[in-house]
Amino acid sequence: MKKIPLIVVAGPTASGKTSLAIELANRFDGEIVSADSMQIYKYMDIGTAKPTASERAAAVHHLIDFAEPTSEYSVAQYARDAHACIADIVSRGKTPVMCGGTGLYIDAVTKDITFGETRADCALRNELRAAAEINGGEYLLKMLAEFDPVSAKRLHPNNLKRIIRAIEFYRATGKPISEHQDETKKKQSRYDAFFFCIDRDRETVYERIDRRVDIMMSEGLTDEVKRLKDMGCTRDMQSMQGIGYKELFSYLEGEISIDDAVEMIKRGSRRYAKRQLTWFRRIENMHHLSPEHAADSAAGLLADAGF
Repeated sequence: MKKIPLIVVAGPTASGKTSLAIELANRFDGEIVSADSMQIYKYMDIGTAKPTASERAAAVHHLIDFAEPTSEYSVAQYARDAHACIADIVSRGKTPVMCGGTGLYIDAVTKDITFGETRADCALRNELRAAAEINGGEYLLKMLAEFDPVSAKRLHPNNLKRIIRAIEFYRATGKPISEHQDETKKKQSRYDAFFFCIDRDRETVYERIDRRVDIMMSEGLTDEVKRLKDMGCTRDMQSMQGIGYKELFSYLEGEISIDDAVEMIKRGSRRYAKRQLTWFRRIENMHHLSPEHAADSAAGLLADAGF
């Protein structure tokens, strides 16, 4: 089977992914497929750092701004949508360029992971979230370890979404999700993925994050969250778990000060960037690019590879 060429621009938040992806899309007649779990939502523009109108005019973007913030959207749904999107781009003779920082989304597509078809159990999910609120993530991890010790060892206590998903999967299928994941690893991917990451040192990324948060606040992030709250979004919704939204939700509820909220957003973003850096370092064929010459270096490597 001939594999589908796919350019992937990954990396931590505020590293410059969007600019590089647009440049590569323009050079290689491509269209961009977003791999960001928060940019999928409508009305959430500032806090998700969505591509601006001018950036979207510079290159076609897909899988941005299509889901209602009151809805839930799984990685399995993303994989199906992304596969279909890439197939459409290729059918029109264009080059697909995946861009984003959600490592699970990128893995789901580039590794062609097969997901178990299970219905979301909303009652169980709410029960587990409530248990985590009271007892913390470690409590759910101990619960998971009883029937899936492999997943429990892999997951961090703060990664509640994936812990809950693993428990849901077992309750629905009677099979540990780790066993299912190990089986899917044996499957050959349909893609020949070429990975790029802009190589900025951690302190520089942290400084860029702090500046970005200050800009977001000046652009009206608080008002954006207030509008979402007024639209009926509640703090337990998937969309409101995003960094920036959950902290400002607490501010609007009178639980913390605005200064505390901003500091929490910066701290949460830095921690998330650290996890992203760790995730993307595990990709063996990742090409790390100097920020000063990222586009030219990537273009040269792609040309040599026959793109």
